[in-house]
Amino acid sequence: MPCLLAIVLGIAGALMAGCASYTPKPLAPAATAASLERRSLDEPRLAEFISAASPTTVSGLGKWDVSTLTLAALYFHPDIEISRTRLALAKAGIKTAGQIPNPTLTLAPGNAILANEALTPLTIGILVTFIIETFGKREARVAQAQQLSEAARQDLATAAWRVRAGVRTALLDLWAANGRLRLAQKRRGLQEQIVALLERRFTAGDSSALDVARERINLSQVTIAARDAERQAAEARARLAAAVGLPVRAIDQVQLDLAAFDNPPYMPDTSQMSEGWLRQQALLERTDVLGLLAEYQAAQEALRLEVAKQYPDINVGPGYAFDQGDNLYSFELKVELPIFNQNQGQIAQAEARRREAAAKLIALQAKIIGEIDRARAAYLGAQRTVATANTLLQSQVRRRQQLDRAYQLGEVDRLAPLTADLEEEVVQLARYEAVIQQREALALVEDALHRSMFDTGDSYIRIPEKLPGNPGPLDAPKPATPSK
Repeated sequence: MPCLLAIVLGIAGALMAGCASYTPKPLAPAATAASLERRSLDEPRLAEFISAASPTTVSGLGKWDVSTLTLAALYFHPDIEISRTRLALAKAGIKTAGQIPNPTLTLAPGNAILANEALTPLTIGILVTFIIETFGKREARVAQAQQLSEAARQDLATAAWRVRAGVRTALLDLWAANGRLRLAQKRRGLQEQIVALLERRFTAGDSSALDVARERINLSQVTIAARDAERQAAEARARLAAAVGLPVRAIDQVQLDLAAFDNPPYMPDTSQMSEGWLRQQALLERTDVLGLLAEYQAAQEALRLEVAKQYPDINVGPGYAFDQGDNLYSFELKVELPIFNQNQGQIAQAEARRREAAAKLIALQAKIIGEIDRARAAYLGAQRTVATANTLLQSQVRRRQQLDRAYQLGEVDRLAPLTADLEEEVVQLARYEAVIQQREALALVEDALHRSMFDTGDSYIRIPEKLPGNPGPLDAPKPATPSK
């Protein structure tokens, strides 16, 4: 008997020795804040991250465009790390769901006290109980966990798109503000020439004070417009820094490449903007749709699990007892009797959760249809506006050329071509505003489809769960010196 007990305890001790140990990782807010302040785009680990995420992307050449800044945002932005840890949690759930229930060991040592207060020989009982799961409960749990893991994986890709949208929007705003500033400065130069010319004429008595005052007012307005464009550019840079997950100082230290907004690689024409094509692309392929579809499948498996739980598991327990010198062997079979309930409440809850998951998916698809309709209308309308602005600009350029010839022939004075130049700049600004609206509408199309329009790659869609060089949230605030 002592040998059997020693064997049982030895096996239990060996199994306990394989258990995991706890390692604390405290967070220090001051160190975390300092780590955030030290972030910059020249970190060596960022280059390693970009190379791993997109081997074809070249970084560190002095210019950062929408593609490389998106990859930098995937490295720095906290929302990506949150989504990545949620995926890790979901994948751990698969391991948990597939675990076989551990058996239980029951020891019952004791002595019996007789009427004459004498003790009987030692009595000890050992019972090992195994749980046998029935009707595919473990398979249903594993299938549910796998679907939840797939939903978390799609949520990670959706989070990447949201981060990309923030980077692209900030860059687009910066591009628009820079263009407005450039046109305002050019218009201000022309306006200053006109004011100077009219002031000389007013001194000579060839111009009225009203004409001079009107042009001075116009000069003040265009000067304010230039200052406002500078403000918009500064705000856009701050939003870009926040979208990437950096202090604005890090953005100010690098050169940005905004050429993608001058000439987007992909400009769909009218035939490619059909409602059927757009809806097919978005309603079936967007990552948030695929994520909710996986959540619905998980709800299906949860319902299957609750239905299987109507049928009880079987508890099997072979046992041994040493009773007053006798060796006794037993076999215990225990089954829950589903008399008072058959798991109907849990089944009803699982059915309701499945209906809720289906409703969420349908609601998202309805929202996407609205986004597509809005993006399509905005883009087609902006295309027509740009076409009209191009026509007006061509007409103004021809008029300017005619006035140049007339000025060279002495038919008009200097004020006429200057005024024509100013009119052309006003039309240029109107056209530029139309182009901005077109690019913003193209961004709406990109968001509706989750498909790149301003760069040629899609590396930001495929995000590994853990990229080389990417520190976790508990690993970031370690050194007080820059990372090596």
